[in-house]
Amino acid sequence: MGKSRYKVVEPTHPHFMTCTILHWLPLFTNKESVQIIIDSLKHLQKSDNLKLFSYVILENHLHLIAQSNDIGKSMQKFKSYTAYELLKLLQKNNAQTLLKQLSFHKKAHRTESTYQIWEEGFHPKLIHSDAMMKEKIEYIHHNPVKRGYIEKAVHWRYSSARDYMGIDGLLEVERFW
Repeated sequence: MGKSRYKVVEPTHPHFMTCTILHWLPLFTNKESVQIIIDSLKHLQKSDNLKLFSYVILENHLHLIAQSNDIGKSMQKFKSYTAYELLKLLQKNNAQTLLKQLSFHKKAHRTESTYQIWEEGFHPKLIHSDAMMKEKIEYIHHNPVKRGYIEKAVHWRYSSARDYMGIDGLLEVERFW
């Protein structure tokens, strides 16, 4: 497989990113698994100067616009930590069907572990204008609406849409737009 066209070109600037569970498996269907994501992002806000501009967590992927001192390294830490914690949770809950799928779909070159939680990469796209920032924020917030889960973006608990409506959300969000 060739090199990805997605690259972090400005590591300290905001990027639109997508992280997908391997084979689009639905891992974020309970509060415990989503809390692992929330806790990791909160930790990175403190340790890596991560600034979140927008986010949404759905059952099998998440989108966010973020920046940090080095967004590539921050996302590597995020995916490594959350994979470890999600795997522990799945084992604790004896989620054998999901574990078997995460083992079966694991990429062959990933020999250091039995399971793979995340698809490779996080598809960073540099936010290069205010117009692009607004477009991506709208896209993120309307993702659950587009999927038919809710009627209004503000109703999705695991999203920054609430923050943009003046309601405190689950994570600290920079609202410059």
